[in-house]
Amino acid sequence: LVPTRAAPHNHPTMASLLRTSFSGLVLKNMAVPLKVSRAPGVLIPSLSPSTSFARFFGETSFLGKDEVTERILSVVKDFGKVEEGKLSPTAHFNKDLGLDSLDAVEVVMALEEEFAIEIPDAEADRILSVGDAVTYITAHPHAV
Repeated sequence: LVPTRAAPHNHPTMASLLRTSFSGLVLKNMAVPLKVSRAPGVLIPSLSPSTSFARFFGETSFLGKDEVTERILSVVKDFGKVEEGKLSPTAHFNKDLGLDSLDAVEVVMALEEEFAIEIPDAEADRILSVGDAVTYITAHPHAV
């Protein structure tokens, strides 16, 4: 018997090289350009590069209290069931603004949309005022 030399395991085989090249070629040729058309006057939201990085790669970017307060007041004001004169950064949804529990849920859902976050039900149940919402959102690392 003549001993044979085993092929070194750290070198790719011809089959693996072909497979890698072929799969790359197939994927490259499968790419389809995407055309986005929109109706005039329709805004398509976009994320800044830093926001995109924060959202998709786990980097945190906490929003400032003043900006969050202003945006929350705007959302609540646009809700339509609130008298603007009663709206303040300390306003309680039920006691001060007269919103029932269903209205409060709708406000929290609007805040989720405004800040692109998901608020778990247990947390949402504890947001009873503008101040509670500000506290929650300023502490949320992925609010944008």
